[in-house]
Amino acid sequence: MDDTVRKRSVTIAGHRTSFSLEDAFWQELVGIAERRDITMAELVVEIDSERDGNLSSALRLYILRDLQSKLAGQGDGNDDTPSDDDFLES
Repeated sequence: MDDTVRKRSVTIAGHRTSFSLEDAFWQELVGIAERRDITMAELVVEIDSERDGNLSSALRLYILRDLQSKLAGQGDGNDDTPSDDDFLES
């Protein structure tokens, strides 16, 4: 997987803004937008409106939370899946 950071641009509120993301993060962002059936610009506007830091970091954190949410939802009731109790000391 290419970990080169690339500059991307979208239009937010009528002006172009740019951010830098690695290809892996970009592909995840594209997938999120497609899954939600919204444009990339709409997704970036949503993330931009809720951010505190720089846009590139906010995008990465959004993607991380999305992936964490997917992983948390994978529980299928299988007894082999560790629970928090499995890690508590006796």
